[in-house]
Amino acid sequence: MNGRRLAILGYHQVGGPPIGGPGASYYVPQRVLNTQLGQLREAGWQFVDADTLIAALAGEGTLPSLAALVTFDDGYRTLLDHALPVLSEYECPAVVFVPTDHIGGHDTFDYGSSHRPGEELCDWDDLRRLEQAGIAVQSHSASHRAFSDLGPDELRAELAGSKKKLERELEREVRLLAYPYGDAGLDADLTADLLEETGYSAACLYGGGPFDPWQADPFRLARIAVGPGTDIRAKLS
Repeated sequence: MNGRRLAILGYHQVGGPPIGGPGASYYVPQRVLNTQLGQLREAGWQFVDADTLIAALAGEGTLPSLAALVTFDDGYRTLLDHALPVLSEYECPAVVFVPTDHIGGHDTFDYGSSHRPGEELCDWDDLRRLEQAGIAVQSHSASHRAFSDLGPDELRAELAGSKKKLERELEREVRLLAYPYGDAGLDADLTADLLEETGYSAACLYGGGPFDPWQADPFRLARIAVGPGTDIRAKLS
């Protein structure tokens, strides 16, 4: 691995939020996504895919000196209409982290029924379409529950169950996870042990900035939390 700086960007929704709906800070308009990816490229960052990152972290490959991985949490269907055209324009690979219990459903894990029915999530056909377009589907656990609320056996079941279901449906290995809510659990070392035990190679937090991949804990990778007002240039500096 010869990369010296890695920036992992963490997005959720691409598009506009429902009028009067909660969570507007998670919605990045398509034009803003376009601008942010353009700023990355102008600053000399090169987009990499999940396999390249995983291989580099294992010492089996290299990274550009300024490497950027674009990720999306939860697997919203808006990725197909709003994110995919921009990613395709920039020839930018990406990752989408999905909670497998909710595939084809709605994001009720965040809002329940008290505010709205929730935004629609990709089904399996949608996810396969994203994969064909260069967006790798990886794990966001099974239920999307916060890891700090889970005991060791529950956590092991979340990790193993999500991985097994994704691999069965996508017919390939899944090695990357993003912690729901950026929560690595009450004992992050135990969580890392369980991740390794169940076959994962790396896991992403939510928050932070660019880092030296040579020095990183592969099970606690920082991600830049990106919203509609995020100053990408400032974050990268």
